Amino acid sequence: MSSGDTKPGSNKPNKPNKPNKPNKRRTFLLATGASLLPMSLLGCGGASSSAPAPGALPMAAPPEEGAGTQSSSSAQVQAAQSSSMTLGPAIVVDQFGYLPGFDKVAVIRNPQTGFDAADSFAPGALYDVVNAATNAVVYRAAPVAWHDGATDASSGDQAWHVDFSAVVAPGQYVIRDAQGHASSAPFRIGADVYKSVLRAAVRYFYYQRAGIAKTAQLAGAGWADAASHLGPLQDRQARLFSAPGDASTERDVSGGWYDAGDFNKYTRWHAGYLIDLLHAFADRPGIWGKDANIPESGNQHPDLLDEIKWGMDWLIKMQEPSGAMLSIAGLAHASPPSAATGQTLYGPPNTSATLASAGAFALGARVFGARAGLASYGNALRVRAERAWNWAVANPNVLFKNNDAAYNSQGLGAGQQETDDYGRLGHKIAAAIYLYQLTGKALYNSFVDAQYRNTHLFEYWNYVSPFEAALQQALMHHASLPGATPATAAALRAAYVSGMDGTDHWGAMSARTDPYLAHLQVYTWGSNAIKSHEGNNFAALAQYGLGTRSAAANLNAAAHYLHYLHGVNPLGKVYLSNMGALGATNSVDQFYHTWFAHGSVKWDSVKDSTYGPPPGFLVGGPNPGYHWENGCPAVHPLCGTQSPTPPTGQPPQKSYVDFNDSWPLNSWEVTENSNGYQSAYIRLLSRFVS
Repeated sequence: MSSGDTKPGSNKPNKPNKPNKPNKRRTFLLATGASLLPMSLLGCGGASSSAPAPGALPMAAPPEEGAGTQSSSSAQVQAAQSSSMTLGPAIVVDQFGYLPGFDKVAVIRNPQTGFDAADSFAPGALYDVVNAATNAVVYRAAPVAWHDGATDASSGDQAWHVDFSAVVAPGQYVIRDAQGHASSAPFRIGADVYKSVLRAAVRYFYYQRAGIAKTAQLAGAGWADAASHLGPLQDRQARLFSAPGDASTERDVSGGWYDAGDFNKYTRWHAGYLIDLLHAFADRPGIWGKDANIPESGNQHPDLLDEIKWGMDWLIKMQEPSGAMLSIAGLAHASPPSAATGQTLYGPPNTSATLASAGAFALGARVFGARAGLASYGNALRVRAERAWNWAVANPNVLFKNNDAAYNSQGLGAGQQETDDYGRLGHKIAAAIYLYQLTGKALYNSFVDAQYRNTHLFEYWNYVSPFEAALQQALMHHASLPGATPATAAALRAAYVSGMDGTDHWGAMSARTDPYLAHLQVYTWGSNAIKSHEGNNFAALAQYGLGTRSAAANLNAAAHYLHYLHGVNPLGKVYLSNMGALGATNSVDQFYHTWFAHGSVKWDSVKDSTYGPPPGFLVGGPNPGYHWENGCPAVHPLCGTQSPTPPTGQPPQKSYVDFNDSWPLNSWEVTENSNGYQSAYIRLLSRFVS
């Protein structure tokens, strides 16, 4: 909870017959949000304006008919190639598109440092927004230099902005240098530009399900697989890690989701994913359809709620009669998952998993309990939530570290699921918030009143950080509850607004600290998740009516973080896997995952394998802390002769490359997916789907 529950760095399962390597821990530091100011307007809509607005530039004639076609099937304009740009795009946009009423900014880039420093691009004087269906120039503007032509240290680029927010007519477009030197990837403007993307992002969790057959009808022929981890001594007969030969310790821990690219299931983190998804559902209850093509599609409930219930059913299995929560289930690994035959082992209860689960059960009880046909399920979750709370109160410091020699747990799991004292406090405060909303009991409200000033939001003088997003979002939720103590609610709101008004959030946004308009103070392992968290921080201002800025301004700030993930970054990369069929020109080709392993003929990469990985997996993203295994190159021939560059030796935003090599190159530090990355992204994305 203290780090926003983004999964700490860890050793990951290796290719078959490779030993697990020592655990690594990522460092989480303060991070923030970035800037956009409106630029000059010329015309808007689907055709050229007959007269320019005052102060605008004159409109050029449309390009001649008969130009070549874009790679996108609906684009009819030529994608002009820049001879000076061979390692990356000159113009970057959100490759899925933009909502009509929101800011729209294309970024033009001239690399100065990093792997692409040999590239260069001198922007033309004018840039056109071209309707791809009609080839009509609908808008023209001059690029505006970022910070008077300075080079940004985080990206290594000079940049220019072309603001085309005035274009609101639905359709497909490209941004083109009017002198013909370069054009952007095609993109759409429309109210539904993210709907199919959200569907793919939600379907991610279906592919991550353990213990269920993935049929060709639902998963697609390329990713069909038999149910995994249901063989002898696997999930239905899991045994305590310290007594693998003792049948008396057997219990059913089947179901749930593979946590990330590894197949383990970590209770504390799993509870956090459920809380994210429950908030996403409750924030926007009307947007969730029944078309995700999962086994439950077509029943009376939206598919996201069905997916949440799949995850909640597993959390239920991890609770003991006392209320305590088992900490972890360690699963065997193979590609495909159904080929895994090793024994499943589980870890004992600990306080942090129990507190996190108390919060998930409580929020789940409220959401499920309000649904027709699920009231009894919700009531049962309420009982579980209070039972977990009571056990944790009576057992406040029960610790268990998996994969740790001090606990004799080597080899159990990969990432470290245990947290510290502050992490447990954060989970306890969040649990109290959700339990108070559910039950109205004074003891939970009193606990929040007594403890909220012990959070970093107050201890560090209005410290708002995407690395503490889970706790801070829970605190803002508490401040919105009608029964919250007025003084507590007021203090929470004031501290959050003050923090978001500071240098690292709205200060950075207004100053345009990041040329790609999605500022983070520091890039770490899992930076894409931190981008989502920061977007959600801005969106919380709009959601709860906080601060003096309009809801539209706060949502526009949040949207820039979405655009970054969708291609407005130095690589022009959509950080989701295999999204070409949904409109992305350059999406993730390969990433670390045990199923979609390096060298797999079927799943290694979209480009070179039969199928590649499925669509919609958000990867970890740029990580300047990436390092190949200690001891490389001597430790193993697979090291090669030098650390891969990129991601090594790059400006922070360029510390990324699509690769899925396991040990000793440890690609998981850059490209691995995580359910926590996905749930944060889904919550952010859902704010822009209607």
